[in-house]
Amino acid sequence: MLKYSIRGENIEVTAAIRTYIQKKLKKLEKYFEDTSSSTAHVNLKVYSDKTAKVEVTIPLPYLVLRAEETSPDMYASVDLVTDKLERQIRKYKTKINRKSREKGFKGLETPTVPAANEEKSDKKFDIVRTKRFSLKPMDSEEAILQMDMLGHDFFIYEDAETNGINIVYRRNDGRYGLIEANED
Repeated sequence: MLKYSIRGENIEVTAAIRTYIQKKLKKLEKYFEDTSSSTAHVNLKVYSDKTAKVEVTIPLPYLVLRAEETSPDMYASVDLVTDKLERQIRKYKTKINRKSREKGFKGLETPTVPAANEEKSDKKFDIVRTKRFSLKPMDSEEAILQMDMLGHDFFIYEDAETNGINIVYRRNDGRYGLIEANED
């Protein structure tokens, strides 16, 4: 069962809203074997033009689900986000199932927090956030899928065949690029 962290900005999170969000997100649990150690982070925002934005991030051991939606109604935004997350899950599961049939993999895993390790440098650059994560083996197609699902422009992963560190990125023309790190 998912745990929930529901936060409101410019809105009080009432019991009705909390119950509605939990009921909607609970439907996603059917896609996973074990979500007991996962927390759904939900951020609710209400703007001065009376629109409501709902952001949901669910970090799982092998996948990070993230979606956000804005609409005039808070409950409609929750519905839209839930639908978007469900589409992401189905897309991911279809891709993994197809890969496992093609290559005969038993269990594929993807990184949970895609971001570069950042270190403190000289005075010119101000590092405002540092992220650490473990790389898990995958191929470039899986890395692109993970990057797209997270809405990021780049993704770092360990290549399953070479064990080298690679980066896929979205180019300005909408296509993808691949950077392979040399260990020389």
